[in-house]
Amino acid sequence: MTDLLKPNERMDELHRNGYRIIQNPQKFCFGMDAVLLSGFIRVKEQETVLDLGTGTGIIPILLEAKTDGAHFTGLEIQPESADMARRSVTLNHLENKVSIVTGDIKDASNLFGASSFDVVTANPPYMIDSHGMSSPSQAKAIARHEILCTLDDVLEQAYRLLKPQGLFFMVHRPFRLAEIMSKMVAAGLEPKRMQLVYPYVNKEPNMVLLEGLKQGKSRLAVEKPLIVYQAPGIYTEEIYTIYGY
Repeated sequence: MTDLLKPNERMDELHRNGYRIIQNPQKFCFGMDAVLLSGFIRVKEQETVLDLGTGTGIIPILLEAKTDGAHFTGLEIQPESADMARRSVTLNHLENKVSIVTGDIKDASNLFGASSFDVVTANPPYMIDSHGMSSPSQAKAIARHEILCTLDDVLEQAYRLLKPQGLFFMVHRPFRLAEIMSKMVAAGLEPKRMQLVYPYVNKEPNMVLLEGLKQGKSRLAVEKPLIVYQAPGIYTEEIYTIYGY
């Protein structure tokens, strides 16, 4: 299967069902946030899932391995990333379960139609233009900064794409939590479940996992904190379980 690789690309093990993923370190590689999100997402049997801004397809591929969903679609605006994602689908023989579509998040509901999915997921850019340093790589900058889409775009499209009472899942940064919560409510995606992720037990959280319910009523469950490392270089048991080690 090495004929699926292009220059500067590599295959990485996903530790789930023997699946592998094609990535290019010079462009953008998935991070722990995507893996933790895949462990937080709930997909029931026969449900359909759309991942907005799928990158190289990590979340659809992991969700296919972890859940009983019927079909998983990834939407990605960058053609090179979408191409890598499609080749990863082929590599893992998932053509009947996972589809990759090249397109703009802001046009997603026109591409797929309103109320088309049971579950919508997103690992969106965390930084607005004034936050952080812009990456020298355009692919990395698009993934990390709100250049091609904003949080508002993601929430608006998620609402349109979800069936009534559909679920939305997202990973983001805690420093924007107040904004995220208010915008989810305004978009009609009522926050129902939240989990903060801490690098160490004595450090501040650096990720937040969120679940929203389309047209849901106000009631939020806060799950126990997720701690990543018990010591430098050593994951906690929860993280090993999520990764599938």
